[in-house]
Amino acid sequence: MVKTVKHEKTVYDVFVERGFIEKVTDEEKLPEILGGEITCYIGFDPTASSFHVGSLVPIMSLAHMQRHGHRPIALVGGGTGLVGDPSGKDEMRQILTYEEINKNAEIQREQFSRFLDFSGDEALLLNNADWLTKLNYIDFLRDIGVHFSVNRMLAAESVKIRLETGLSFIEFNYQLLQAYDFWHLFKHYDCLIQMGGSDQWGNIVAGIDLIRRLEGKQAYGITFPLIMTADGRKMGKTEKGAVWLDAQRTSPYEYYQFWINTDDRDVKRFLALFTFLPMEEVEEYGELKGADIRKAKEILAFEATKIVHGEEEATKARSASKALFSKQKGNDEATPTTLIPMEKLSEGIPAFKLFEVAGLCGSGSEARRLVEQGGAYINDRKLKKFDEVIKGKDFDPDGSVLLRAGKKKFHRIKILDKR
Repeated sequence: MVKTVKHEKTVYDVFVERGFIEKVTDEEKLPEILGGEITCYIGFDPTASSFHVGSLVPIMSLAHMQRHGHRPIALVGGGTGLVGDPSGKDEMRQILTYEEINKNAEIQREQFSRFLDFSGDEALLLNNADWLTKLNYIDFLRDIGVHFSVNRMLAAESVKIRLETGLSFIEFNYQLLQAYDFWHLFKHYDCLIQMGGSDQWGNIVAGIDLIRRLEGKQAYGITFPLIMTADGRKMGKTEKGAVWLDAQRTSPYEYYQFWINTDDRDVKRFLALFTFLPMEEVEEYGELKGADIRKAKEILAFEATKIVHGEEEATKARSASKALFSKQKGNDEATPTTLIPMEKLSEGIPAFKLFEVAGLCGSGSEARRLVEQGGAYINDRKLKKFDEVIKGKDFDPDGSVLLRAGKKKFHRIKILDKR
């Protein structure tokens, strides 16, 4: 269970020192407001069946809010998800059915509970479909639409970008709906602050303006920076795609490996953003250099995995990672594994194809390059020919082989039926 912890610092101080803040609507008033106890919210897109690492900054920010005595609202966009947010997209999002969105929302509810304590209204999990799907269109235009300037909406960065490729009318309405969400939460839940990614700035400001016009009162906004890795890549993207919080899509071991493979230059920043370690410890680990940085990466990987998958899974992933890093056999239970039927090995499988099947390479051509560049290993034997045929005789007595791409990426292939 997540517990509220009393701190000398306000959550605003924590956000600043940990690198959460990109922009705020009132630099003077917000620190004062966050010295008390308030309600805040962040909206989450329900169009995927799981959150991924790219969603962690907003989720962690809600967890910090709760730990400092505030009441966070995690708002599932069951209503806005039926429209689609054009922000940050160069084409229209896929429009899902009510059933698909509700199913995704239930999965997200379970993932939120790893970060937030929803008991006793300490945090709220709401779905904007509960009010948006009941709106009368004519009344909405008269009561809400009258307060929006089309000229101002067209000036929004997210809209300007999409105008070049085409923006549907349904997407153009999105800002009105999100602004209505903020007003609804302000009116019914006393929610004073909306937070979100940097691409949500225009939508947040629109909500603040609507509250001022309808209620004559002031609300506030905070946006987070887009997290990029030191080498210029978007945080959370790998050769295999997104790194998911769902253990069925990204195993605890793979999740741990994602973090332990962090670029040295990102370790301190990621410890601050993606763990709850005190900043004093983060500063200490951030000073480590050379071979010692491995210790800081292990701390980052363990703490990040523990938050999402629990301490037991994090411990198993750490043990497997250490075993593989030490070139030992490793922990079969934690190491990512792909099963291959025995009949597929009767004529053998080209080595490059095995690396593609295992997901260590995104395509056959990428696997060929890996072998040709000397970065592909089978049971610690460097492959010399990309089309070397791998047969049953190449497998260990237990029916498995260990593939390695470069120094750090491992995957086990096991024979499904050894008869």
